[in-house]
Amino acid sequence: MLRCLAIDDEPLALELLEDNISQVPYLKLEGKCNNAFEALKFLQEHTVDLIFLDIQMPGLTGLQFIQSLTHRPMIILITAYEKFALDGFNLDVIDYLVKPVPLDRFIKACNKAWELFNLRLNRAENSSSDEPEFLFVNVEYSLLKVEFADIQWIEGLKDYIRIYLKSSSKPVITRMSMKAIEEELPSSKFIRVHKSFIVSVSAITSVRKNSIFIGVEEIPIGDNYKDAVNLIINKA
Repeated sequence: MLRCLAIDDEPLALELLEDNISQVPYLKLEGKCNNAFEALKFLQEHTVDLIFLDIQMPGLTGLQFIQSLTHRPMIILITAYEKFALDGFNLDVIDYLVKPVPLDRFIKACNKAWELFNLRLNRAENSSSDEPEFLFVNVEYSLLKVEFADIQWIEGLKDYIRIYLKSSSKPVITRMSMKAIEEELPSSKFIRVHKSFIVSVSAITSVRKNSIFIGVEEIPIGDNYKDAVNLIINKA
């Protein structure tokens, strides 16, 4: 079961959200809050896996609430405003729903959270002392498995990233921050060389001045990352 928290300052919206949650068999509603401050207090005493969150709330907005969390559960934003979608995805939310939300669209978002929850659970159970050999990324409302050994480099572009693979001429494009993908990658196999680039150490073919080459592809080395790159070179 996914333990859930619903947060919305509109009583009718909160009631509707509660009804939708009750119709999804793997969801268990642990609590309801009328604002972000109530939710912060609730999370000090309870653990949840998934938060359904409104954005426009008095005092502390939903986006500010997300940024205030030290340990972030999965989050699905439910709001009347489409304009915050980019901000939401930059905070690595599972999905962004615009009110009024049809039940089938609500269930589709919940299924994404359920799949990710089970993937993380299976990874934790199977990892033991071994590092995982893959990760899953959201691509067009589904989860795509990407093998670490297949990744050559990753490029960050504002609200999404491009993952360049050995096995494909086209990159995998997913809404994810560079910080989030960096945390998913094993540090023994990947290195951040620029604010917009992460490369596979094994894919590097040469290093010249301020650039790394992967075959014919030239990737810049940022000033803040030169020491880390030199450390990898000196280990080789």
